[in-house]
Amino acid sequence: MRRTIISLLLLAGLTGTPASADELKLADNVPDRYVVVKGDTLWDISGRFLKQPWRWPEIWRLNKDEIKNPHWIYPGDVIVLDYSDGSPRLKLLKRQASGSSGGEARLSPRIRSEDRGEFAIRSIAPSAIEPYLSQPLVVGTDQLKTAPRIGQASDDRVVLSPGENAYAVGIPDNESNQIWQVYRPGKALIDPDTKENLGYEATYLGDAKLLSQKDQVSTLRILKVKQEINIGDRLVPAHRNEVFSYVPHAPASDFGGKVISTYGGVAEAGQYGVIVVNRGNKDGAEPGHVLALYKHGRKIRKESPKEPDLYTPAELNGYAFVFRTFERVSYALILNVQTPVNVLDEIHKP
Repeated sequence: MRRTIISLLLLAGLTGTPASADELKLADNVPDRYVVVKGDTLWDISGRFLKQPWRWPEIWRLNKDEIKNPHWIYPGDVIVLDYSDGSPRLKLLKRQASGSSGGEARLSPRIRSEDRGEFAIRSIAPSAIEPYLSQPLVVGTDQLKTAPRIGQASDDRVVLSPGENAYAVGIPDNESNQIWQVYRPGKALIDPDTKENLGYEATYLGDAKLLSQKDQVSTLRILKVKQEINIGDRLVPAHRNEVFSYVPHAPASDFGGKVISTYGGVAEAGQYGVIVVNRGNKDGAEPGHVLALYKHGRKIRKESPKEPDLYTPAELNGYAFVFRTFERVSYALILNVQTPVNVLDEIHKP
């Protein structure tokens, strides 16, 4: 299923010259029409027509209001490439109903009724992003220290398992949040250029459900355990896990930056891996941004100490899709890479 997200880059071509800001470049051997099938995404479909498929709102000629809810294409629909006004655009061929006339129509979010939404083609496969929408958490130095904590288990054990009760302190009385995530303070995220602490990446441990509250003690049921949950671990209200529907687009300007961490602590990240970059809301990063990944320059070997320090040029390696942002950092899904992504690799506007 995850492969359906990535035709963006398989078809874009990593070695080609990027299109200018005003030019839409069609894919090689572009078809005249395409029949939508179950499992397609808007990236897949646009990748059949464009070398830069994340620019699909442009070839569909959608305005800002229309792209807020882009789920208006369904399996069985026929998409055609039209040049009638001198430049390429995609149109939706309406399915002919009994007793009615068919014909092409400009794509519109209002073509379909709302009750068919569950079958609509999405901009990105939800299964690729949703597991990460709620779990990454970047906190300030003291944020977790003051968060509610697990103070006791149902017996004298210090490690909690799914189905067991835990007892917490610090959750406000009559708290409306039912699901809580369990975290432990993690590693510091340090800017490689300024050496500034951008926050701490809290380690996600699992989920718990609030059952009852009495005398400032809250009873929780452990629902899921990803890593060991211990006495003293902290609780954060679960982030609402909404269906991801951000429209892919390049940043307005090249805010540049670097990969500062790989989610989960792996040494290097490959296709579909998650990376942390040192650019966030404060820098103009937002969900939906497509970032070009460049391998950082490697030092040229010297034959003499007198030689100056020289480095290989940064080379385009792949692309990543920003899906969650914090003030100073962002999380992005790697879409396609030629070689694994490492800490200090560069990010730029594609």
